[in-house]
Amino acid sequence: MNHLYDQLRSAKESLDADRVCLQDLASLHGQAAQGAWLILLALPCALPIPGTGTVLGMGLMILAWRMLQGQDMTQLPQRVGRFELSRDHAHKVLSALCFFHSLAGRWCRTRLPALVERLEDPSRWSVLPLKVALMAVLIVLPIPFGNVLPALAVAMLGLALVHRDGLMVMLSTVMAALAATYVAGLGLSVWLLGDHWLTNFGLT
Repeated sequence: MNHLYDQLRSAKESLDADRVCLQDLASLHGQAAQGAWLILLALPCALPIPGTGTVLGMGLMILAWRMLQGQDMTQLPQRVGRFELSRDHAHKVLSALCFFHSLAGRWCRTRLPALVERLEDPSRWSVLPLKVALMAVLIVLPIPFGNVLPALAVAMLGLALVHRDGLMVMLSTVMAALAATYVAGLGLSVWLLGDHWLTNFGLT
C-alpha cells in the first residue's frame, strides 16, 4: 500500500486539470480488488462535496450487487467512473485518500483473519455485499451529516479486506451500528416533532 500512497500523493501534487472524472482516480489504483474499490467510493462520501454522496452511494450499491453476483471486480462501474469532480474537490479527495492510506499503513496489519474470512464466506448469506448495500442506502438518504458514519464504515471494511485485518471488521461494525442508530434516532426525533406540531395545531 506504500506504493499506492506514493502514487496518490504524486497525483495530488501534479493535479492541474479543471475537471477530474472518478475513473482517473480509479486508474491510480491499478487493477484494484474489492477492498480498494470500497475505500475509493466510500471515502469521498464523507467529505462536504455536493452530489458525491448520491452518485457514489449508488456506485456502492452497484458494487454490492456485483459482489453478490460474483462478477468482475477489477473495473469501476462505467456510470460511476464518468462522475466528474472539480480540481478543488479532486484535490480534497486525493488528500483524504492519502491521509487514510497513510494511517492504514501505520495501524493495519493481518490479525484476527478469521473475522475477514467469515465476512467473505459465501455460505453466510453474502454478509459483505449486504453490509455495503445497507450503508450505501444510508449514504444516499438526504439526512444532514448522515453520510459520514456509513461512509467511514464502508471504508473500514475496505481496509479490512486489503490488509486482512479482523480488528477493522470489528471497528467497521461499530461504525455501522452508530450510523444506523444516528439515522433511526434522527428519524424518530423528526416524527415526534411533527406529531407534536400537529397536536398543537389541532390537526390530529
